[in-house]
Amino acid sequence: MVRALAILLAQFAAAPIVSETVETGEHRLVDLKTFECRDITRSTMLQRVCYDPAQQHLIVAVNGAYDRYCGVTADTVERLLGAPSMGQFFNQNIKRDVTAARYACAARERIQRS
Repeated sequence: MVRALAILLAQFAAAPIVSETVETGEHRLVDLKTFECRDITRSTMLQRVCYDPAQQHLIVAVNGAYDRYCGVTADTVERLLGAPSMGQFFNQNIKRDVTAARYACAARERIQRS
């Protein structure tokens, strides 16, 4: 039994690390290797929150679909994670601001290419 467990652990340690990739609503594949992801259990709307502080990119799984938001500060993510209603905070402070181009990734990427 101990030998079998040791072999299993050795195989697991030798296995290549495969990063996770998700497809966002904009049909873009995003590798999550630089993101810190948290599964959310206390929200009926949000299932997962992934954040890359270096790029300030936020990826949120809402009702099973992933969406990407750019230019989101770490403070905003902390407030989201600590909000009494994560869904309400998300809708009022992040999702709504995409229509005003505040967190819209496409608008930010066009500016960076210019």
